[in-house]
Amino acid sequence: MPVIARAAASPGGRSWPHGPRQLAWTLAWLRLCAVAGQALTVAIVAGMLGVPVPVPPLLGGIALLAAFALFAFWRLRQPWPVTAIESVAHITVDTVVLGYLLYLSGGATNPFVSLLVMPITLAATALPLRPVAFVATLAVAAYLVLMRWHLPLPTMHAFGTPGGFRLHIVGMAISFAITATMLGFFIARLARALRAQQADAEHERVRALRDEGILAIATQAAGTAHELNTPLSTMSTLLAELARERADDPVLAADIELLRGQAARCRDILRELVKVGSNQLAGAPEATTIGAFAAAALDAFRLLRPEIEVRSTIAASLERHPIRVVPALRHALVNLLNNAADASQANGSAVVELALVEKRDAFELLIRDFGKGMPGGSHPAPGLRFETTKRDGLGLGLALAKATVERFGGSLAASAARDGGTEQHLRLPLPARENDRHEH
Repeated sequence: MPVIARAAASPGGRSWPHGPRQLAWTLAWLRLCAVAGQALTVAIVAGMLGVPVPVPPLLGGIALLAAFALFAFWRLRQPWPVTAIESVAHITVDTVVLGYLLYLSGGATNPFVSLLVMPITLAATALPLRPVAFVATLAVAAYLVLMRWHLPLPTMHAFGTPGGFRLHIVGMAISFAITATMLGFFIARLARALRAQQADAEHERVRALRDEGILAIATQAAGTAHELNTPLSTMSTLLAELARERADDPVLAADIELLRGQAARCRDILRELVKVGSNQLAGAPEATTIGAFAAAALDAFRLLRPEIEVRSTIAASLERHPIRVVPALRHALVNLLNNAADASQANGSAVVELALVEKRDAFELLIRDFGKGMPGGSHPAPGLRFETTKRDGLGLGLALAKATVERFGGSLAASAARDGGTEQHLRLPLPARENDRHEH
């Protein structure tokens, strides 16, 4: 006669164990379901069917399991870490109580004895091999003990009728349904987790290859920057002399002044490159606000592309929000604006748009161009390789931008804009304000 019942899934979104703590949470919810199912089964067997089972000892075992369930919930809400040994201890309590209830209701002849397999299944999804081996040994030992020592089921002996055997078959069917449901559920979730891990591993492999290429380029760029400083100094000196000699020619003087400005801009870029490298090695981010960060990037872009009109908007809640950034993030934004400017110009436009919006615990920078758009509609992961569609491009802009954004916990995606063109979505985590930290 069935006396034990367990549920196949746990509420609260905690049904899939990924480690000892998650396994303990899963056990806690399943334990509550087991207490309810066991109490209901005893009520049906002893009350409705009138089978003379030892109700007080059965209810005592169920009450003990309920008390442990409450303790487990209290324990899991504490900040202390949950180890594999503690998870095994929880499984041991469940197995011992289940064995005690089975002892009182037929032992190995109880159709619900197959539920001893469930602790092994749960342990195998979250624990190392040794704890799983211990749980399996405990379950097998409990089964062997129940084969030798148990109280016989009254239905199978005192009520040895065909109806009693049919009731036993029904119990076996219920036990099989519970076991099959739980095995299918957890094995399917395990397979899904393995597929997700494989996809993450492949993504990390591609990122590692990309970052290796970026590191090689950065090393070469550092040497090139050092070498370029000397010819730029020479060019600046010669241009200054030419400006003095050709001061009487306004057209040539204007061209020379333009060249001097470009040379000065090149030297500033090299100094900025050295500054970025120094800050990156020192790990010293700059404290600023989101509004100031965006304004600095726009100023740098307007110096680089004065012919482009930038229409920018920023949410009021973000204007003075504090943030700590490194120059590499500003360069990533400038790269994206530069790409947008190229796309707009290729389509006969000189306009790009920049919008900063707040999205819960993150903020998003939307860079929109007015180009011909992108095939395929949406690209969630641009810049994994050094690819470009521009004739004179190197394919570094998106790769560098994406690498920088991901290093700071953000993401970069592209989508087709509603009225044509492309929109890049640069998403970064939004740090909490100081007063928010104090409140929480």
